[in-house]
Amino acid sequence: MGRRVESQELAALGERIRERRMELRLSQEALAEKAGISANTVSRIEGGQMAMGIGTFINLVQAMDADADSLLGVISDSGKKRHGDIFHRISHLREPEREIVLRTIEALVESLRRGR
Repeated sequence: MGRRVESQELAALGERIRERRMELRLSQEALAEKAGISANTVSRIEGGQMAMGIGTFINLVQAMDADADSLLGVISDSGKKRHGDIFHRISHLREPEREIVLRTIEALVESLRRGR
């Protein structure tokens, strides 16, 4: 079935890189050319099968005109505040309402993941 995914972190990073590439409507080959790496390397990175050096990561960030923090999955301070505000508001709901909100969020996230 192909090579094993090295770690969940690599898999998540690879997925974010794939999502950005797809947003830009680039093939793996086109991204590879822009980043100065092989298409096989792009494939292995996106599949979470390969850790990359900082130079390769910088090349990918520049080739995709991406935000390095977003590719790394780092939430900005404003994003953290927004998440905190939402969690705070949810925590003050009654238990049945909290359950509805959490089930809705879970269903939405799952639907978005399936739609990728």
